[in-house]
Formats: sequence, structure tokens, C-alpha cells
Amino acid sequence: MHIPPYDNQNKPIVDVEDSLVPLNYFNIVKLKKGEAFEYSVPGYETCIVPATGTVDVDVEGVAFPSLGNRGVDVWDGEPEGVYVPVGAKAQMVCTSDETEVFIAGAKYDKVLDPFDVRADGIDLVQYGSDDTKTHRKIKHILGQKQHDKVGRLLVSELFTVGQGGWSGFPSHKHDTDRLPLETRHDETYNFRFRPNHGSGLQMLQREDNLPGDAYHIVDGSTIKLDKGYHPCCALPGYEMYYFTILGGLSQRSLVQYFQPTHAYQVETIPGIKDMVAKFK
Repeated sequence: MHIPPYDNQNKPIVDVEDSLVPLNYFNIVKLKKGEAFEYSVPGYETCIVPATGTVDVDVEGVAFPSLGNRGVDVWDGEPEGVYVPVGAKAQMVCTSDETEVFIAGAKYDKVLDPFDVRADGIDLVQYGSDDTKTHRKIKHILGQKQHDKVGRLLVSELFTVGQGGWSGFPSHKHDTDRLPLETRHDETYNFRFRPNHGSGLQMLQREDNLPGDAYHIVDGSTIKLDKGYHPCCALPGYEMYYFTILGGLSQRSLVQYFQPTHAYQVETIPGIKDMVAKFK
């Protein structure tokens, strides 16, 4: 469930057919200027997203130069990404002094075409409020704008706005295919904090109104979510970011089921319905 930060040496943190989240794939690749990394993930479509730095990307001979425009951290500029089809061979070469790159993946069985998403193609949603401690910003890299070009993969960056506060509330889940109420989507997070000695809490409640689990998340923590209601929060005085990977079982569009006890707050927190509509 919670994977503390560690040096993964450019090897997958969440590999194919993971026991908790088999629909997800996640890797972090760190390179210095001139270094290259090549990969292929059979059975999974992926997306390359530089957290920091810049890379030149090649996908089966299709070039996507100068991907990524951020400096010291994920707050320093807008995200960019390259979609890599199922099983395709992708190579990235670091062109900045150094880079840290997220590779997100979802299980899929069809081969589509590669494409890039630049800063001007990001789909931005901002919702919540300071009064309700739910103010946050979502930057969809593979979101509604790319819906017809992707199989099952959804990739986003989520930011708490201000210092401290809750995210993923009202509590919701997406662990069962039962349209129109809910879809099965495995989910993986990677957290960052500003300042980076900040931390937060990831909750997981399997059943409505029954005690659940809580995980202390720090800068670099990875969380795997297979089922249950899962809000999270940052300590007061700190900003929180998390890179989000969603992989569906039967479709791409996410349908969230709000926890019955808290579902009425969908009507009290500004912008929730706009947020829900963008996960397509």
C-alpha cells in the first residue's frame, strides 16, 4: 500500500501485474546530462512526464524533442508528457543538467499512435475553497482533451492550494465495475511536499463508517490504491503535490462513487462536479 521513498535505480516501483494494482505501472527515472534510458512495457500503454528537467524522447522513430520545462521541483512550471503505445520502444535522453522523469502506465490491449502533450495542452481544473480546507488544482496531462487518443490511462498532477488541507474529499472509491454508479480503476500516487521536509496523511477506509487505515506520507512516498475510500491531507504550513495514475478495467472514463456518509458535501464544496466531469 505505502512504499516509502527509496533509490529505485531506474527500475519500476510498481511493475506489471502488481498484486495490488495490476492495472497500473509506475517508474521513476533519474538521469544526468547526456545519459539515456530505454524501455518497453508489453501489455501496458505508458506516458513519459518529466518531474524536473528536460529530455528528448523517441518512440519507435517518432521524435519529441525538448520535453519538460521545469527547474528545481514540480511547482516550477507546467507539466508535459509523451504518450507511448502498448509495448512500443521508447528512449529518453537528458538534455538538461539532470532530470527526474515519471513513467505512468495502464494495462491495455490495443496499439495506438504516440503523441505529445505540451504545456498549452494541459487541462486545468481548480476547485474547493480555503474555508472548507479543500482548495486544490488538478493538471490533467492525459485527460479529457486526449480522451479519443488513449486507451485506459489517465495521468494527472494534483496540488493542494495554500498550505495544508484535504484532497480527495468528499471521500470516494472506484474499485468495482457497476455502471452507472462506479468503475474499477486502480490508482497509484507519488507525493511531493514544499518545503520537502513536510508530510501528510493518506487514509483508506474499506467500508463506510468502519475504522480503516492511515499512512504517514513524506516527500517521495508512493501509494497503491486497490479499493476503498481514500482522502489525503497535508500538514498545516506545507504544500502537497501528487502524481496520479489511473488505469481502468473496462473503460477509460472514471466514475467515482462518493462515500454515502459524506456524499452530501458534493453539494457544499465548490467545483466538485466540474472536477468529476474532467476524469474522462
